[in-house]
Amino acid sequence: MGHKPKHNIAAVVLAAGLSTRAGSENKLLFHIEGQPMVTRVAVQLTEAELESVLVITGHEFERIEEAVGHLNLQCVHNPDYKEGMASSIRRGIGALSPSVEGVLVCLGDMPWVEAITLSKILKAFYPEEGRAICQPVCAGMAGNPVLFARRYFESLMCLKGDRGGNTVIQKNPNVVFHIDVDDVGVLRDVDRPTIWKDSN
Repeated sequence: MGHKPKHNIAAVVLAAGLSTRAGSENKLLFHIEGQPMVTRVAVQLTEAELESVLVITGHEFERIEEAVGHLNLQCVHNPDYKEGMASSIRRGIGALSPSVEGVLVCLGDMPWVEAITLSKILKAFYPEEGRAICQPVCAGMAGNPVLFARRYFESLMCLKGDRGGNTVIQKNPNVVFHIDVDDVGVLRDVDRPTIWKDSN
């Protein structure tokens, strides 16, 4: 039996939204354990075995770029961010290198995903054996980030409004591989300042 091939995988971090549910403050800049939330997310990804990391900016893009500019990643501005999450996914997919075989779609407001979880998702990805969409599951609940094979890039590019990758997942259940993880971070986002304050 041959060795499993290593795939070129990129991460796209969605960090362009208006953060309306978090009040007037930009939740992506809330400090989690001493650093801006979006910085924490980006650091974890730059330390993973990824071909590249793209941070999609929009609202207050200068501040987001300042928070992650010291890291080995690329910031891609989405001028259409007010159209919803799908516009940032499309912008990210469109900016990927042709050599990329899979994209890990990450949310900028989910800073508690553990490094070991990212590693498990990347290792599980094997589209040649039917594992073309990889999604973490904690306590029976599907979470984020989700890894999509290149064959689904076109479907991701067709998303509209605030529709995320779940639309693609639901349409392709036969190739979805769930990875059981003991990591509540795959389910936990930051939508309210009270959650942020409880985390410091």
